[in-house]
Amino acid sequence: MPAALHRLSLPGVMLQRGFWLYVWDIRVGDQRLLYVGRTGDESSPHASAPYDRFGQHLGRNKNANALRRNLLARGVELAQVDHYDFHFFGPIHPEAADMDSHRPQRDQVAALEKKLADGLTQAGYDVLNKVSCRRPLDPQLWAEISAAFQGAFPNLNT
Repeated sequence: MPAALHRLSLPGVMLQRGFWLYVWDIRVGDQRLLYVGRTGDESSPHASAPYDRFGQHLGRNKNANALRRNLLARGVELAQVDHYDFHFFGPIHPEAADMDSHRPQRDQVAALEKKLADGLTQAGYDVLNKVSCRRPLDPQLWAEISAAFQGAFPNLNT
């Protein structure tokens, strides 16, 4: 590929730490692949900004680059991808001060992440990752989130 000028525009809110849900929408030729994720660590009271997860997913740290690993498992090299779109919703909750206040928020967002991944899969989208979670879903919050993501994924909830 010859050298060319490219542009990436990021909204400032993408730097805000907290609990977010996101979907990578990846185009490779005629394939459309999705990856669903969230911010909010399992083992610490930290909830990173979407920007942090954005970079980690494409990086080389095997403990943080789940998107890269899922693409490679499908035989797709990162540079082969025609286009990456990153859709993110939040912050659903601010970052917590300690684990006691972090856990309920993390659990709520984890249940939403699973519902989003399952809903996109059921709607016929090719979701790269499987999300496991048995935590209870907040139906009212799910309605808000699914409505937001329907703009990008119109088959969600149909």
